[in-house]
Amino acid sequence: MGPAHHLHTAVNAAAGPGWLLVGPILLTYTSSMTDADAIDWFLDPADSDPSIRWQVMRDLLDAPESQWQAERAKVVSEGWGPRLMAHEDADGQWAGGAHFPADFEWGGGEEGQPWTSTSHALSQLREFGYDPASEQARRAVTLIGANCRWEHDNQPYWEGEVEPCINGNAVANGTYFGVDMSPVVERLVGEVLEDGGWNCEAENGSVRSSFDTTINVLEGLLEYERVTGGTPESRAARRSGEEYLLKRRLFRKLSTGEPADRKYLFLSHPNHWHYDVLRSLDYFRAASVLTGQPPDLRLSEAVEHVRSRRLDDGTWPLDWKPPGRVWFDVDDGVDKPSRWVTLRALRVLRWWDAAHVSG
Repeated sequence: MGPAHHLHTAVNAAAGPGWLLVGPILLTYTSSMTDADAIDWFLDPADSDPSIRWQVMRDLLDAPESQWQAERAKVVSEGWGPRLMAHEDADGQWAGGAHFPADFEWGGGEEGQPWTSTSHALSQLREFGYDPASEQARRAVTLIGANCRWEHDNQPYWEGEVEPCINGNAVANGTYFGVDMSPVVERLVGEVLEDGGWNCEAENGSVRSSFDTTINVLEGLLEYERVTGGTPESRAARRSGEEYLLKRRLFRKLSTGEPADRKYLFLSHPNHWHYDVLRSLDYFRAASVLTGQPPDLRLSEAVEHVRSRRLDDGTWPLDWKPPGRVWFDVDDGVDKPSRWVTLRALRVLRWWDAAHVSG
């Protein structure tokens, strides 16, 4: 018999190795026992969260949409979703600021960058799968539009500011939560650099793209395309950014072949604006799911790096997380198994391996 699996009353028990009973549906998943152990760990309601569980059901177990959507609906009322919403200010912001808390002082001795402000809270809610049509989300979107201003030059929040990394994130969040972000998308399309990507330092004269900025813009353009279909220009810009990363095998310098930054090989969460190869691979997976395009072979080195980082118990560790204050942690700490990293890694490998087995 396989291990027992729990998901409130929806998941009953394993019916044997490689089988999982979810409600009345018997699902199959091809895996080793370590995969099954990881699934069990994900789905244990005493030690997990609906924001993780619904994505496991959809991306790893191929559960019927009605079942993973039912689990996703719990994000509004159970666990991390309402816990984060409880920190929302009366005016719709978090910590009184757009990208930085109102009490943050540059050079004030605080370690790292705080991750408690409005933009970071919205990113986490989007990652959780918080229902954008919920009353709580709609209220927050309206209040943010009325009250939140970017620190750069007091621009209204949903109009974006000047840095493409911040604007890419704003496009992803705004589009997810039902805001028309077309003007910001048009700006990003016009800011593609000659090498195909984007760089927040372009306003200061940089002519070379950065991995960090590019992945933030790509995620925004992909979300815009998922919701609206995109425009010919936004789709072309997204492909241009993808090619920038693919030419560099997701982490190498084009000039020397050396890693552009050793931290790009670390597995981190939450990423915020920071790049790593697993974040990039999960982006390419999501793009492939949307467009039907198969995985590009130039991803192979990054894929095998992620595969090699797996622990003996079937999980992946949290190698690093950006320093700075947070409302609460969603992982157990650096060097410990991470549900978010493990979820990303398993669904990336499942996507990659399925394409190559079928191919």
